[in-house]
Amino acid sequence: MESIEHRTVNVNGINMHIAEKGHGPVILFIHGFPELWYSWRHQIIALASQGYRAVAPDLRGFGDTDAPPSITSYTCFHVVGDLIALLDAVAPDQDKVFVVGHDWGARIAWYLCLFRPDRVKALVNMSVVFEPRNPKGKPLDSLRAIYGNDYYKCRFQEPGEIEAEFAQLGTATVLKEFLTLRNPGPLILPKGKGFGHPPGAPIVLPSWLSEEEINYYASKFEKTGFTGGVNYYRDLDLNWELTAPWTGAQIKVPVKFIAGDLDLSFNTVGTKDYIHKGGFKRDVPLLEEVIVLEDVGHFLQSEKPDEISKHIYDFFQKF
Repeated sequence: MESIEHRTVNVNGINMHIAEKGHGPVILFIHGFPELWYSWRHQIIALASQGYRAVAPDLRGFGDTDAPPSITSYTCFHVVGDLIALLDAVAPDQDKVFVVGHDWGARIAWYLCLFRPDRVKALVNMSVVFEPRNPKGKPLDSLRAIYGNDYYKCRFQEPGEIEAEFAQLGTATVLKEFLTLRNPGPLILPKGKGFGHPPGAPIVLPSWLSEEEINYYASKFEKTGFTGGVNYYRDLDLNWELTAPWTGAQIKVPVKFIAGDLDLSFNTVGTKDYIHKGGFKRDVPLLEEVIVLEDVGHFLQSEKPDEISKHIYDFFQKF
């Protein structure tokens, strides 16, 4: 792989590892779970070669970035705060930057645009649509009501519990299970049953994901564990409480949204109606494009790297 530069930047007292390449307007790439800067390896090289400066951090709790011990240190304000401080440090001459998000990174990107639209030129977000705050109830209550207690976001709530189950399965196996997910239905993780496969059953990797790439992810998650990443889910209700002032607020930056039709996030209850019946455009008035890729799963930037890089380039070229 072409050389990507790595360094550590101190943001809000946290040592944040970033990968970067290229010169020009900054594109900030925000990864999800269970991922790292590495999820953007293809896009970093592609966009850097086309006149952009790609900057991809490991978010707090992931990879080579510090992981604060407190569960409540992973709210939307902490993470967006890290990204604003990072932009101040690495691109002090650029008032606004381009942003690309996926999975939890998409959720964080929506928050970034909600809190600091003055810092974002345009956004390409993947997998996770904007979710307007519902003042009537907490997210976890509604998730339990719809999907039950074994739904993965509910299973992630008890500190230490899912980590112990993941430890029994083994880091590489857990990563393979997540990164090869192609079932568009809800991810259900019954206690002690893992991902529903017999222990030791081989997981066949798709053509776009190699053992070497799994090993890179595994080397980092072996070191950090999964707690930092899972803590984002543990703050879902806290984020709901903290964002009360933004009830009814719109996203006021230009947006392109991309999802795979086999993506579990795209297939969550109500999401397609939200996209196709006007809700998404109501809440994100500058939504310019919605792209649904056929026969593509959740980790679309790895599964269709060239296509995703082109979608990003084509959209940002407008600005």
